[in-house]
Amino acid sequence: MSLPTADRPPRALAKGRQTKAAIIDAALRLATQVGLEGLSIGALAEAMGMSKSGVFAHFGSRDELQISVVREYSARFEEQVFAPAMLAPRGLPRVRALFDHWMRYTSAELDGGGCLFISGAVEFDDRPGPVRDALAQTVGLWTGTLARAVAQAKAEGHLTPLADEAQVVFETHALILALHYEARFLRLPGAALRAVRGFDNVLARHAARG
Repeated sequence: MSLPTADRPPRALAKGRQTKAAIIDAALRLATQVGLEGLSIGALAEAMGMSKSGVFAHFGSRDELQISVVREYSARFEEQVFAPAMLAPRGLPRVRALFDHWMRYTSAELDGGGCLFISGAVEFDDRPGPVRDALAQTVGLWTGTLARAVAQAKAEGHLTPLADEAQVVFETHALILALHYEARFLRLPGAALRAVRGFDNVLARHAARG
């Protein structure tokens, strides 16, 4: 009979966390290839060399597995995009840093399995539930961070007071979506350069006039 969680030895708890982290890592790699809906306990168990029941025991449901993957993807996005960008000075430098790091992250995805936010939106846009909520929350976190950076750029006098944060975020997000479509689906050369030029045009249109 297994011990209750609170009574398990620290070594057992640490091993359990390590196993769960390894499963989530494998699930994330699989999800970027086949989508969140393509995740199956069976395929994941095979990839991990575990039993189906062993994998399932760490999550309790397929929804929780998918949500754990979304959270892990979000944590990596935060680490590689948000964290370094926040080191840039407030205002336009931070807005540019957010876009630059997002572009680097996107470029790596274009050579790998693609963006989980984009594929997840396609899969769950009209499917209410906890997985859709988790995806929407993570995307909202990103767009909210960019909107605050734009607002700070206005406060610093780098962008015109008439600049609409929601419009800047919308156009910036649209550039990333177009980049994925052109570079990954249509295989058109020069898509990354067009995205950068597009972002420069967005900022120039809203730049404060000295």
